[in-house]
Amino acid sequence: MARSTLSSRFRRLDIDQYDENRFVEEPEEAAAAEPDASPEVEALLRQGEALRALHAALRSAPAQTRSAALKEQAQGTMLKVLTSFKSSEIEHAVNSLDRNGIDLLMKYIYKGFEKPTENSSAILLQWHEKTSVGCFIHIKDASETRPSSSSFPHSGTEEAGGILHHQ
Repeated sequence: MARSTLSSRFRRLDIDQYDENRFVEEPEEAAAAEPDASPEVEALLRQGEALRALHAALRSAPAQTRSAALKEQAQGTMLKVLTSFKSSEIEHAVNSLDRNGIDLLMKYIYKGFEKPTENSSAILLQWHEKTSVGCFIHIKDASETRPSSSSFPHSGTEEAGGILHHQ
């Protein structure tokens, strides 16, 4: 066998770099596109403004980015904010949010449950208790806007309060 066919140098070439349809997001561009709100949030926390820090962290959530590093940083910042609240202040903070803010907060809470840190689970459970009431009401409201099953002929079910009862 020829000596050139035993060579493995050809395997080191990345042919995907020449594909014109391949998209690679540059890390510098991603960081420049999403401003980092953690300095502002941490400054608010140092001033004792936990509620304003919560609103700032939710406003600057990296929803449209693909960068895992930015999402991890935002999660860490949100965890700092949530742990800075006293138990008695949580309900007031949740009541100050709109539906979208509550939904986003629930996403952060569940992400926090995925990667718990020291004592974060107890705090996240308190937040979940106060926040989940709003989410369930949100779901309940959405189910009431659907047409009832009585409007469909021969359904054999009756809807009462978002729950289907068979006749």
